[in-house]
Amino acid sequence: MDVLERIKEQVESNSVILYMKGTPQMPQCGFSSRTAEALKSCGKEFAYVNVLMDPEIFENLPRFADWPTFPQLYINGELVGGCDITLELHEKGELQKMVDEAAA
Repeated sequence: MDVLERIKEQVESNSVILYMKGTPQMPQCGFSSRTAEALKSCGKEFAYVNVLMDPEIFENLPRFADWPTFPQLYINGELVGGCDITLELHEKGELQKMVDEAAA
């Protein structure tokens, strides 16, 4: 399977998925850490992909949604954004609503 098809399948089959450096338990960068913490505070399960363990995804994910940096958060198949956008949504209470709706 082509890497872009694999990414598309991951995004479409997980209502909330975070592409990050490291894991939610052991993040490998501050931006990934803050984004994962914001998601964890919503109290719902979410999928994640450690891009450091998958060089193909690391190299090609920026092309998938034309977003150059990590982390990348997708909810219901749509790119939400990276760390700054996720934290802004979290502060406004909107991230919780988005995650709750995706989990329903």
